Amino acid sequence: MAEGLKRKAFIAVSLCLLVSLGGCGAAETAVFWEKTSKGEEQNMNNFIFENATKVYFGKGCVKEYLACLTKNYGDTVMLAYGGGSVKKDGVYDEIKEVLTGAGKTVIDFPDIMANPTYAKVLAGAQLAREHHADLILGVGGGSVMDCCKAISIAARYDGDVWEDFWVRSGVFDFEPLPLGVIVTAAGTGSECNGGAVITNEELKVKTGRDYPVCNPKFALMDPVYTYSVPKFQMVSGGFDILSHIMETYFSEPNEDNVSDDIAEALMRNVIRSLRAAILNPEDYTARSNLMWDATMAENRIIKLGKRMDFECHQMEHQLGAYTDCNHGAGLAVLHPVYYRHIYKDGLKKFKKFALHIWDISPEGKSDEEIAREGVEALAGFIKEIGLPTTLRQLGADESLDLKAIADSCAIAGGSYRKMTHKEILEIFKECF
Repeated sequence: MAEGLKRKAFIAVSLCLLVSLGGCGAAETAVFWEKTSKGEEQNMNNFIFENATKVYFGKGCVKEYLACLTKNYGDTVMLAYGGGSVKKDGVYDEIKEVLTGAGKTVIDFPDIMANPTYAKVLAGAQLAREHHADLILGVGGGSVMDCCKAISIAARYDGDVWEDFWVRSGVFDFEPLPLGVIVTAAGTGSECNGGAVITNEELKVKTGRDYPVCNPKFALMDPVYTYSVPKFQMVSGGFDILSHIMETYFSEPNEDNVSDDIAEALMRNVIRSLRAAILNPEDYTARSNLMWDATMAENRIIKLGKRMDFECHQMEHQLGAYTDCNHGAGLAVLHPVYYRHIYKDGLKKFKKFALHIWDISPEGKSDEEIAREGVEALAGFIKEIGLPTTLRQLGADESLDLKAIADSCAIAGGSYRKMTHKEILEIFKECF
């Protein structure tokens, strides 16, 4: 039984890379990667772009637009949210008042956890079916939104959702239950894509898929709703934004391209805005910037024509599957160590990162020295904003089976150097 679960876990992780080429399927993505790895199409790859989510951004947008947006979705709304902070902050009451005023029957689905589980997805799907929900309204950050996307599939599908949509790329011959989202925390960018990262606790697998058909129908984004997010959550979410951008940026093509230029602008903005938001959590400009940075990082725009890496995300997902650690904090621990392993293989891009993002002086230095200083500047920034820098600071101890975690990690195809499970284990040990 244990061996069977391990085998299923390995297959699931190997197949489920959290990457997307503008909504292309896994087969098409694999073809693009294969061509690039053989030296073909060294310039920007071909792509298909799709994003169906309509965004309403700004102060007061929920009161202004929510009632109108829910008109076409029937009478019953399943209101999904996390651990209750939306109730303490008054956000829940504001949303409930709008919905009931619009004549909606509201069914609550609370307590979505930070790393949403497959069991929670199935519970949400059952509730949606029992009450014949016409619309899911997810209120929260990335975990809530991801869970709601998976629920939207499971509520309308009679088969094994995990096997048919997470282990392998699913086929939609049905419409998922419609989903709208109200964003209360900036980080994952889940509001403008079909991506959902779910943890299967039984298999110890945390992984994701991005299905454009699961894009929210609408996203309401009021930066004021993020003011009450605790500092650590705000900072870890901010680093998750930066990580998403870096994982796309540090991949081929290396020639000048639109996606990389946008990515550099976004990285500089995240760093500047995160520093400002730490100084003043109610800096509307900083919180607005971070909210839109998160969306831009994951609405597929900067991924167009890129191979993408996301190996660090694969490592952190499995670390999270075994430890339930904070996602952004786990990424902060892993990124500098991982980049010390690969920067020589992507020297041109890492040099640009040092010069354009961290303003490293190139005077009297080799390309390798410049690139390395950029990686160390990133490590310094992580310390500056107060995120952990070791697995021990994340709460890990010697009982953690690093080899089992390393062996369960997927190998991302877009990295400047293809990882092995042995090298991933080395990285984990260096992080400890």
